[in-house]
Amino acid sequence: MFTFRLKPFIAFLLLFLVEVGIALWVDDAIIRPFFGDFLAVIALFFLLKTFLNLSDLNLAFTAVGVAYFLEFLQYCNFLKAVGLEKYKIVAIVLGSSFDWRDVFAYTLGIFAVFLFDKETLGLKV
Repeated sequence: MFTFRLKPFIAFLLLFLVEVGIALWVDDAIIRPFFGDFLAVIALFFLLKTFLNLSDLNLAFTAVGVAYFLEFLQYCNFLKAVGLEKYKIVAIVLGSSFDWRDVFAYTLGIFAVFLFDKETLGLKV
């Protein structure tokens, strides 16, 4: 069930670096809040693909499911309920405010995986 694949790990690292760059240097109304979430679910897909020996379809559903679950926790004010809102790194990783646009961005991100990753569609080239 567990494995290590280099190519998806490199894809994850590149997406992670883009995410860090967006977080550090972009402060706008579109790229940071929307494109960052769009890329986050794709990065999560490649991170899961690095270590889990599951079909790409299952990995995609797992990635978007985790993203939706984290957004649900934000909706429930989970960090405040358990007293973690004061820890900035936790708030950054888990998110701190619910927004339907985030759910939309995650959904578009996972559709992008289906569109651009031929293996996900079972089209091994």
